Amino acid sequence: MPLKNIRFNINLYLIIPLIFAGLSTLALLVAYELTRYYIGRGLAPEWPVAFWGIVLVMSTFILGLFTVKYLIAPVKKFVDKTQTLGMLSRSASENIPQGTDNELYQFSRVFDQVSELLSKVEARELFPNIIGHSAAMRRVFNQIMKVSGTSSTVLIVGETGTGKELVANSIHKHSLRHGKPFVAINCAAIPEGLLESELFGHEKGAFTGAESNKPGKFEMAHEGTLFLDEIGDMPLETQAKVLRALEERKIERVGAVTSKSVNVRFIAATNKELPLLVEKGSFRRDLYYRLNVFAIHLPPLRDRREDIPIIAEYFLEETRQNQRLSSTAIQMLISYDWPGNVRELKNTIKSSSLMAKDIIEPVHLPSSITQTWPRAAQSDILADTGFNQNMDDRLRELEKQMILQALAQSRGIQKQAATILGIKERSLWHRLKKYEINASFFLILTKTLPKQPTFFCILHHNLMFCVAIIPKLLSY
Repeated sequence: MPLKNIRFNINLYLIIPLIFAGLSTLALLVAYELTRYYIGRGLAPEWPVAFWGIVLVMSTFILGLFTVKYLIAPVKKFVDKTQTLGMLSRSASENIPQGTDNELYQFSRVFDQVSELLSKVEARELFPNIIGHSAAMRRVFNQIMKVSGTSSTVLIVGETGTGKELVANSIHKHSLRHGKPFVAINCAAIPEGLLESELFGHEKGAFTGAESNKPGKFEMAHEGTLFLDEIGDMPLETQAKVLRALEERKIERVGAVTSKSVNVRFIAATNKELPLLVEKGSFRRDLYYRLNVFAIHLPPLRDRREDIPIIAEYFLEETRQNQRLSSTAIQMLISYDWPGNVRELKNTIKSSSLMAKDIIEPVHLPSSITQTWPRAAQSDILADTGFNQNMDDRLRELEKQMILQALAQSRGIQKQAATILGIKERSLWHRLKKYEINASFFLILTKTLPKQPTFFCILHHNLMFCVAIIPKLLSY
């Protein structure tokens, strides 16, 4: 039977003491043997043993220093290298609190920045059509990559405008069916009487106006992926036929007497709470369980406010007007709750760019956004009098809101953000870790990163990552 390749990750702080302990033990054993040697021959062991003991201890100390230097030197070299990189230099070196002499603390800061940057580059490369690098969106990206390689049915749940079809398309592109058709249909946009014909097709003469045979979406998506958007609005009668198609992989055209086999992967999406619809009887329970094999919950824009600046910048670049957002306008966009999510943000940027020349100021934003400012921060605590959240939750939300606004105003420079908030940089850093906020996302507004990373840039970061990841793995 072949042996398994078992690996153990040992903490760096455990390895170094073990090395010293081993060398010290070796020195003691050598001293003990020397003592026995002198005693066995009737010689006085005091001075020779003391001399060799001192030599061994000093040798152990010097060897230990070289060992530590050998282990830490590559890490320190990597950290020093980041000083020459524009993005990492600002986010990792300038933001290290003054008076911090602990190199391990500084190393941890740099590794965190590198990991965040590499995850951002990876997300941009794997999902170029989905803008967002917050912790919430990275969890969604991980789910997409896990389920893409399978044939499981996926249920995407999210509010209107969160990009459910983009996620479905990404799942298809990363699946084994990526070269096959991706067919999408909005169940809410088609009248009830025509939805069945659109899904399953119809035969000639099946109803008035059916002058020829027509394949449905199921047939068009054969060997590919069928995306059923807003499936919560599907009529009950059609739900029963969709359930049969899911289970038996067979469909019948309207007016046909025979069935056709289809090989389709199903992805469904809804902005409604399907369990509530099931309880009300407006959605089939068996269909819900059949669809809910792997669920992906898309966060609304208000729950990932750190993505708002880069999404706004992306839509602004699409206008090709060479415009930019003012600091106050960015703060307003971050503070707004965006009931229409990304779709509403896109329309806002498009309309504002038509009103402005070079810089989009608050006066160019819609009144629905400007009217909530500067009361937006206050409304987080005062507007909700229904006690939907306790005081601790409201205070945490307000603290996160203030941090995001300070980062937007300082363009991601933590030293300036800490000054705005009136706290120390180390305190700000701990809060960023607590709320999973990446300050480097705001640096895109200064255009320090290229829009699309070049091959050399990606290779460079990956090579550095190979050096940086070793101490990171050892810390587990």
